[in-house]
Amino acid sequence: MDIYRSDREMALVALGGNALIRPGDTPNIETQEKNAEEVVAQLMTLVERDLNLVITHGNGPQVGNLLLKNEAAHEHLPRMPLDVLVAETEGSMGYILQQAFLNHFRFREVQRYVVTVITQVLVSPNDSAFSKPTKPIGMWFSKEDADEMAKQFGWQMIRDGDRGYRRVVPSPRPLKIVQRHMIRHSAREGNIVIAAGGGGVPVKVDANGRYEGIEAVIDKDYTSAMLATEIKADTLIILMEEPKISIHFGAPKQRPLDRVTASEMTDHLAEGHFPAGSVGPKVEAAIQFVQRGGKRAVITRADRLAAALDGDDGTMVVP
Repeated sequence: MDIYRSDREMALVALGGNALIRPGDTPNIETQEKNAEEVVAQLMTLVERDLNLVITHGNGPQVGNLLLKNEAAHEHLPRMPLDVLVAETEGSMGYILQQAFLNHFRFREVQRYVVTVITQVLVSPNDSAFSKPTKPIGMWFSKEDADEMAKQFGWQMIRDGDRGYRRVVPSPRPLKIVQRHMIRHSAREGNIVIAAGGGGVPVKVDANGRYEGIEAVIDKDYTSAMLATEIKADTLIILMEEPKISIHFGAPKQRPLDRVTASEMTDHLAEGHFPAGSVGPKVEAAIQFVQRGGKRAVITRADRLAAALDGDDGTMVVP
């Protein structure tokens, strides 16, 4: 197999925020390495199909745990801002995924290389998200513990589903991916590129025209859709816990969506079927990618990926 080929089709795969730390997992390195091995084993179907690949991922549990560690150690060590913690998780999670890919390549005798890119993403400091934080990150807490976190660290806490309370932070929309050209060139050369982890490191341009980090977390699905467009990917793949997107989710008339147009999906979105705190960003990302010229967006679960690519499972959004 020729490693350096730019004529392959390009796919961008967005892994869910719980890809390495799943609900109920002990968040140690052994668990994350095990989960990385499993998810990469599913992604190998894309390598076997001879695609050029960019991988993005969420980082909610990891950056939340770093924030907690940050606060717990503040009497002994300087606090690090959220943008630096996002960069730390980009590096550490990229390393875990990168090593899993390399091990699969070695044992399957696949001649491909993999690289992790610490990715900066430009946002507007005037984005309304900064006045109304909505992005849950980190672990879940009981009501009592959440109140203590809010009192001790000044965190804003909300109830997030049935599992308890989580911290919320600003989640501005991405405007530009700083390393987009390098990511595209590297992927076009046949390298597997892990990029935009956790939505990328949020940066702004200050009054002197310099990039400067800003405390926020960018939704990884929005960044993934933008990056997929900028690298001219043919396919955007968004992995989640459910095998398909459904309308009337959780109701007796729940209906899974198989193959839908971007226009049809936009109508479903407007009708309120996809909550902003759940699958809404995934659906919006799929619509945006297809409307900007992408061939198709596939939303499914990792173990259904091969069938979804063939149109036999998952939800496929087309022009």
